Amino acid sequence: MSKLADHAGPILEIDKLSISFFTRLREIPAVMDFSVSVQPGEAVGLVGESGCGKSTVALGVMQDLGKNGRIVGGSIKFKGRDLAGMSTEELRDVRGNEIAMIYQEPMASLNPAMKIGKQLMEVPMIHEKIGEKEAYARALEVVTDVKLPDPKRILGSYPHQLSGGQQQRIVIAMALMSKPSLLILDEPTTALDVTVEAAVVELVKDLGKKYGTSMLFISHNLGLVLETCDRICVMYSGEAVERGSIEDVFDHMRHPYTQALFRSIPLPGADKTARPLVAIPGNFPLPHERPRGCNFGPRCDYFEAGRCDMGDIPMVTITGNERHHTRCVKFEEIDWTAPIALGEQKPRNEPGRVVLKIDNLKKYYEVAANALFGGGTTKVVKANESLSFEARESETLAIVGESGCGKSTFAKVLMGLETATEGEILLDNRNIEQIPIQNRDAGTVSDIQMVFQNPFDTLNPSMTVGRQIRRALDIFGIGDSDSDRKQRMFELLDLVKLPRAFADRMPRQLSGGQKQRVGIARAFAGGARIVVADEPVSALDVSVQAAVTDLLMEIQREEKTTLLFISHDLSIVRYLSDRVMVMYLGHVVELGDTDQVFSPPYHPYTEALLSAVPIADTSVQKTHIVLEGDIPSAMNPPSGCPFQTRCRWKSQVPGGLCDKEVPPIRTSDNGHQIKCHLSEDVLASMEPVIKIAAE
Repeated sequence: MSKLADHAGPILEIDKLSISFFTRLREIPAVMDFSVSVQPGEAVGLVGESGCGKSTVALGVMQDLGKNGRIVGGSIKFKGRDLAGMSTEELRDVRGNEIAMIYQEPMASLNPAMKIGKQLMEVPMIHEKIGEKEAYARALEVVTDVKLPDPKRILGSYPHQLSGGQQQRIVIAMALMSKPSLLILDEPTTALDVTVEAAVVELVKDLGKKYGTSMLFISHNLGLVLETCDRICVMYSGEAVERGSIEDVFDHMRHPYTQALFRSIPLPGADKTARPLVAIPGNFPLPHERPRGCNFGPRCDYFEAGRCDMGDIPMVTITGNERHHTRCVKFEEIDWTAPIALGEQKPRNEPGRVVLKIDNLKKYYEVAANALFGGGTTKVVKANESLSFEARESETLAIVGESGCGKSTFAKVLMGLETATEGEILLDNRNIEQIPIQNRDAGTVSDIQMVFQNPFDTLNPSMTVGRQIRRALDIFGIGDSDSDRKQRMFELLDLVKLPRAFADRMPRQLSGGQKQRVGIARAFAGGARIVVADEPVSALDVSVQAAVTDLLMEIQREEKTTLLFISHDLSIVRYLSDRVMVMYLGHVVELGDTDQVFSPPYHPYTEALLSAVPIADTSVQKTHIVLEGDIPSAMNPPSGCPFQTRCRWKSQVPGGLCDKEVPPIRTSDNGHQIKCHLSEDVLASMEPVIKIAAE
């Protein structure tokens, strides 16, 4: 099959596109009056909150809107040809051959019963009718291009034998097999660790250059878009609200929603007490309940009745820059350089007495060496190795590290879902490490509570919100009567800033951020003193993240809670934590207060983590460190230092010490702990990873 003739104009041209979904009751407009173009070799970022229509635009380009979705206005042209006018045969040729899409969840794109090599070879064999031998050679080349180790072994593996980062690289390889002209990436790194994300983003940029591929990069992460794209289009509630180059939109934004988005993300300099984040007020409108005039009007600081709520508001060009557009009637009157009105400054909570002490904690699992059939020899998985730290009243201690480093295992042991192999967990000087949760008294259970990553999985879908909170009150024996418990349930809804009317709602009637608030209310039902928050905002939009983070801080101030905040998002960690513990392969490799951990000297792993964090600020310069290889298996850890297989400083340590011995923990005068063989001189020579350029 021949590719469409090379086209001089834009690769993709979306003009005044409107897409609706039709139900029995009504037409639901998902995308309205949306225009964007992608030039040859260009990467365009599409950003906005969940539900704003980003993925609908991508499915429109793929002509894959299902039986209820329809393009009701405008056009999508690919290399000058309207996709809607193509026959099924022509579309099949274009999809996969000329336009490829990479989805958020790699396993959804891979056939679990088919070897990787076969899945890759299918693409050119179907689209280009090439032979098996040539297809295998191309598969080998592409798997090498996406920097996977031992490509031949990978081609002979099944998807479940690869890590999440490796699976995502295979999906990228599959998309590249036919050398497409346009690559659509729909949140391709959301499910990945920050270090793997950095490597995948680097890879996508390199491949874009090598293959000359144009990209439409859909994301809610503004830092990622800054690092990968040339231009950006900001969407809100089905419409494009601002379009321009990265510099135009990041440094000279001209739409209140773009400004509000940036104010709700923790950039360097944000501080939970002196410079708190400003959450966007109100809620995202439902598609059939959009306001008149400007969709963002009800949540906008600059709203003016009689102007902003009249008629359709068009996209207009910004004077002096024909490539920068905004959908705002007041953009020329707003003082965009005015300093941000500070959120309410809060007093800093001073940490109180030690409530939790962990001493030399170890958690090992025995697993069958042959996982498929069990029996025979067993291997030991060292999930946690000699953890020692303290947590105080009113303190936020962040626990950071990649997947598989032992963060969640530690949380399970603390909660009593697992018991410790060795060592101690002292709650108010009482040992609880060997008491499983079913043997813990109600007081201990209510003292240590958990807020989970995914609010959708933690609520009972067939029980009202009020009933779920009251059930927690029943279990903890709070209140003497039903009316007492009802009153306390309403107070908990007040605490998490949800209307009391929500008590009668079912979970499906709530947004993600509202569900997470119910989860927090339930955690505090028994007066929790220690709350383990396991990635509590990673599944939420940035604007909702700010509100939920602020809520946790406020409750902590009032209740003097100890917060153990498990996360891989170092921007949020820097913003809200008092101390940070960095874990790698079961070991604590660095521990100190936030300022110590975020400035040199670093443990080499912390340095790599900081370098991997995408920061949505054009004035930030970062040292570029991409970790080679994947995190080793806890079942077969490397000898010596757990990090030595990926460390860029290893050559600075003489005598192969890193390969032979686990490093000692060294503690500086100010209490900063680093587990590393590097000499004091080398540590002292480390440069900051994140620098803010001088104005």
